[in-house]
Amino acid sequence: MIGSAQTPPAPERPGEKPGERFVGRNLGERPDERPGEKNRGRRPVARVLAALEVPALVAVPAAMVALAALGVPAAAGLTLAVALLALALLLASFEASRPALRQLMPTAVLAAVAAAGRVLFSPLPDVKPVSAIAIVAGAALGRRSGFVVGAVAALVSNLFFGQGPWTPWQMYAWGLVGYVGGVLAEHGALGRPAVLYGWGLASGIFYGLILNGYYVLGYVQPLTWPSVLAACAASLPLDVTHGVATCAFLAAIWLPWGRAIRRVVAKYDL
Repeated sequence: MIGSAQTPPAPERPGEKPGERFVGRNLGERPDERPGEKNRGRRPVARVLAALEVPALVAVPAAMVALAALGVPAAAGLTLAVALLALALLLASFEASRPALRQLMPTAVLAAVAAAGRVLFSPLPDVKPVSAIAIVAGAALGRRSGFVVGAVAALVSNLFFGQGPWTPWQMYAWGLVGYVGGVLAEHGALGRPAVLYGWGLASGIFYGLILNGYYVLGYVQPLTWPSVLAACAASLPLDVTHGVATCAFLAAIWLPWGRAIRRVVAKYDL
């Protein structure tokens, strides 16, 4: 599917599905590098930020659940602060990793395409290509690039849809979709269609849960389990539509975009 290349890709092996041997490999890495070699000599701050990525991402839903369960009056503001901190840490971690041009160029282009795609499909509720593009970016360029593509696409496209307190939540949710896609690819899981399309479907529901959490904490009073379940049930059809649309976009772009990214990486292998 998608993967690493310094020169134009060689013909597929007999009996091999197109792009199959590229699954789970990061285009930001050179194939002749030993594991961990590209990180050698990184600044200590980069290593610290990398170690804090997962705790920061997990802290957001954990804070939402904990503050809601405790009935903290300022839960909406506090969880927004946690989400902003997580966004800042992940973006700082991407910058501190010193991405090469072969990684930076496709990341910027995919973020712009995802933002434009969201605007283009605006007449169709919850039919958006952002999740699919973020997953492809995470799988091809690494989990941090996947996060950046999803987060930046949400921020830039909201110049059209309107900025507001929902923007950081959309940035976090779409960024996490791309980040998880990158983690799954690193373990070779996205080579299995069931996992690829399973995460595509689940990502729409997951995105909806994050945005529902923002909504119920900020606007539902009194906050009770029936009110939370009612809000989630009302959005479930749209969330499922989002997930199904993500699977359709993945089916359309997974292989051809993987090949295109390989060509870009080969061209800008500096």
